[in-house]
Amino acid sequence: MTDPTARALQLLEALQSVPVCTVSELVERLGVDERTVRRDVARLVDLGLPVESLRGRYGGYRLAPGRRVLPLMFSSEEAVAVLVGLAGAQAASDDPDLTAQTALSKIRRALPAQDAHRVDDVLGTISRRDEQPSHVPDPAVMLTLAEAVTHRRPLEVRYRNRTGEPSRRTVHPSGVVAHARRWYLLALDPDAQQEKTFRLDRIRTARTLPGTFAPSPPADPAAGDRADPTDRLIEHFVAADYRWQVVLRLRATEDHLRAHLPSTVARLERLDPPADLEGEGEADVDGEGGLPWYRAEIHAEHLDWIPALLAVLDCTVRIDHPGELRDLVTATASRMLRAAADPGA
Repeated sequence: MTDPTARALQLLEALQSVPVCTVSELVERLGVDERTVRRDVARLVDLGLPVESLRGRYGGYRLAPGRRVLPLMFSSEEAVAVLVGLAGAQAASDDPDLTAQTALSKIRRALPAQDAHRVDDVLGTISRRDEQPSHVPDPAVMLTLAEAVTHRRPLEVRYRNRTGEPSRRTVHPSGVVAHARRWYLLALDPDAQQEKTFRLDRIRTARTLPGTFAPSPPADPAAGDRADPTDRLIEHFVAADYRWQVVLRLRATEDHLRAHLPSTVARLERLDPPADLEGEGEADVDGEGGLPWYRAEIHAEHLDWIPALLAVLDCTVRIDHPGELRDLVTATASRMLRAAADPGA
């Protein structure tokens, strides 16, 4: 690198990236000899930047502790990590922080045009409805996914499912969703002609493939061509192909049921009063006169957590399916009765 100004900026970026940079590391990074490195460091010091020299076996150069030089310089991947984190904090806040918004704008304006467009792809691709995810995924993966979604490019991803089994898949991505403190990719499996979800923390690598793909027709034409990705993700959760399909009838308000059965756990459908319960007088006994009935459908890999859920719901419940759940609830109730029995009786 022959341009002293560009080299000085790259030197500053290197010093801001790690606690200490050795001379040999800077020689390799800048593509110059040791004498030029020392001359460039002296130039930064002359400009008033707090660069310190460290002697000894592990010596080199560093910025003085507690003093960082602005403006910071970000690669595309670093900018994605910072901006996605700030944007997520903004989206999750009920009272948007003007300071965070100003920081977002400043970083966005300071990026080179190409990097800014790539970051815009990421931010424009993300759908988010609730709290900020617990961590930002690999920024390089985020960039690849966002560009593939924006430009409708096929993706090859290396993925591990929930049991740790690895696979390599070619998919047509349609959205990146932050939900329930995790990140997900929505993508069509072109072989199965079925939309699937992939957790981003399980994607080992992702790369775009040549060509483009046509957008898939919506599963629900009434939802429009660009149905909300978060709604589609939730539908994937509630329709997941787990071992058990539980069907319940519940008598309570929708708000009460949703407090314990979020949309990611159960489908709710309001019902007319069930004919098989007419004449039982339950409304008078349970004090539930006027409350509506709902059908709840839950897909679950295990049933053992559902009896406790039914107890917490604290409303009239009828188990339609499966019979194994009735047996499990009966056994759980018997254990509770024995636990509550008077030991002196």
